Formats: sequence, structure tokens, C-alpha cells
Amino acid sequence: MALSKPPFMAFLFLSMLVLQLVDSRSTVDDNLVTSSIGRSLLQAPKIDCGAACATRCSRNWKNKMCRKMCGICCSKCSCVPPGTSQDTRGLCPCYDAMRNPAGHPKCP
Repeated sequence: MALSKPPFMAFLFLSMLVLQLVDSRSTVDDNLVTSSIGRSLLQAPKIDCGAACATRCSRNWKNKMCRKMCGICCSKCSCVPPGTSQDTRGLCPCYDAMRNPAGHPKCP
């Protein structure tokens, strides 16, 4: 059974056209994903982890270790709680949720 060329070609063309329309509608418009200040709403803002961790660890007696762990947490969370006290940890949920194998807070 041979397919006649004109109807088959028309069907093929319409199928490709429908696929193209469906594909073009599924893409995300970049204008809808940016905020009024031009920053992407899908990404956390980049912060200066070195400066934020220097402030966070300024009163810690193990300053070098504090900065190292704070830098690791900051790079994963893009957030460092303000100040030097432990009670501000909840202001950055990702930072607060990180735990070491013993279950203690990983981030200073």
C-alpha cells in the first residue's frame, strides 16, 4: 500500500507546524523571569562571601576555621546571617539547615 505523495506531504508539513508552535509556546519568556531591578528571580543574588564571613567570624576564637566553614556554607547557600551571634542563624534557612555528620550545625 503506497501513500500518495500530496496528502502525505501535507500531513507531514502540518505535523511539523504543530510541533513548532507547541515548542515555541513552552519556552520561558526572559522578561517574565527578571524583576524590576533587572535581577533574575530564579537565582539567589551573589554576595561577597569573603567579606560576609569576615564579619560573621570576627569574634570567633577559631577565626581561620570559622572563615573556612562559613565560606563553604556561603558558596552553597549564597547567604550568611548578619552579625556574629548564633541566634541570627535562622535568618538564612539554608545556612541554618546544614549539619555535620554528628548532627551539629556545620556553619558558624
